[in-house]
Amino acid sequence: MTSKIQSVLTCEQLVKEYQVGPEPLRVLDNLDFHLEQGEWVSIVGASGSGKTTFLNMVGGLDDPSSGRVTWLGEDIRGHADEKLGQLRNNHLGFVYQFHHLLPEFSALENVAMPLWIKGIHKKEARATALHMLEQVGLASRCEHKPAELSGGERQRVAIARALVTEPAIVLMDEPTGNLDRHTAESIQALLRALNERVKTAFIIVTHDLDFAGQAEKIYHLNDGRLTLDA
Repeated sequence: MTSKIQSVLTCEQLVKEYQVGPEPLRVLDNLDFHLEQGEWVSIVGASGSGKTTFLNMVGGLDDPSSGRVTWLGEDIRGHADEKLGQLRNNHLGFVYQFHHLLPEFSALENVAMPLWIKGIHKKEARATALHMLEQVGLASRCEHKPAELSGGERQRVAIARALVTEPAIVLMDEPTGNLDRHTAESIQALLRALNERVKTAFIIVTHDLDFAGQAEKIYHLNDGRLTLDA
């Protein structure tokens, strides 16, 4: 008997509205979505279509107007900020167009930070972080601070930080949008390899249609709804 593939993320009837003038602006409209373990999906859509809003909803960074988001079967509604932060640190990783590394810390320390937050001993956390930096080809640069790294290297550190806790899901918002073509292609190849090896599920928002096309599924966000490419 084959084991059932685990759903790591589910959105049910997700609505997000903003009050703009006398009428609410509905950005997400009763949106349903699920993501399975190890799955790679891309989300494309016009600027202002709500792609980043959707990532903020599924990442627990903003509250939906209505609807439900679950991580590994756990409804994230109603959790105190501290509890939600713990769940996020355990289950999710984030990579943005800009790396958001802490400038006063080395690459190794930036990658180890989520492990320290989880309470893992500093020596063990540093060893795990170094191994992850090896995975992204930056072990030799581990003691360099972000200002001493190139744009592509900083993004590799951000990816290593997102993956170091072996999260079920990594959310990426234009992860290669601020890089030159050669560096972007290198990062994209790295993500494909890590997805296959680590079995983490990826949701990648991108304007790069070639990059989006590498995913198992491509969704278009339009009029607040996600439509799967045929």
